[in-house]
Amino acid sequence: MTVQNRTVLITGGARGLGREMALALADAGARVCITGRRDSTALRDTATQLGAHGHSLIADVSDPEQAQQSVEDAAQAIGPIDVLINNAGVGMRLISETFNTESTKFWQADPDAWQQIVQTNVNGPFLMTRAVVPGMIARGFGKIINISTSDQTMVRRGYAPYGPSKAFLEAASRIWAQDLAGTGVDVNVLLPGGAADTDLLPPSADKKGADGNLLSPDIMRAPIVWLASDASNGHTGERYIARLWDDPDAARDPGTAKPKIM
Repeated sequence: MTVQNRTVLITGGARGLGREMALALADAGARVCITGRRDSTALRDTATQLGAHGHSLIADVSDPEQAQQSVEDAAQAIGPIDVLINNAGVGMRLISETFNTESTKFWQADPDAWQQIVQTNVNGPFLMTRAVVPGMIARGFGKIINISTSDQTMVRRGYAPYGPSKAFLEAASRIWAQDLAGTGVDVNVLLPGGAADTDLLPPSADKKGADGNLLSPDIMRAPIVWLASDASNGHTGERYIARLWDDPDAARDPGTAKPKIM
């Protein structure tokens, strides 16, 4: 399950899930580049912790030119990208700081906040994947890993547009996997399996998710190393739940033949 010298680009890698995945991959020997929307102490600190093979970039993944440039800059810094992890995301705090205790009806949401969530969570993964895939196809190898959320969150009251944005990403992942079949490029989805202790939740002395639980972000470490390694070669169009990670088979969501939304 080696990722030695594998090149990995992680969007939104400064903190939370992205930071844990970046550090896990660097610890396993990968060359890792993380992106942040803006310069921050967290971005610089995480890049420093990545060590000699770590790198950081400032890029807004929802901007087509910045997305393309970030892939080119990352390739120059660490080499052509083998693995793209679409982790950058904007949560419901942009709609309301009390979304998890007092839900905001969708018609009450500020249109600018709504648009920013959709642009980052929906357009961002598309733009980043669009930028990195041609090189992967040319080299005959690549891995796209899209970070998602639990099924219930996608349709939970008061969680629009964040939940639906992840439903889009998972549906898109299935299509991308089919479009890339036979190219050597795999596309998979990874999610924590519950609310994680990240900045997506408002700070609180009793911080917890809608299900009453709170997972540590380091729950993503073991599955992301497996998904980035050759051990996952040929696994594509699949969905993995980190909370269930005893082994890949245990964590793989069997899904349904026909997704049921309503």
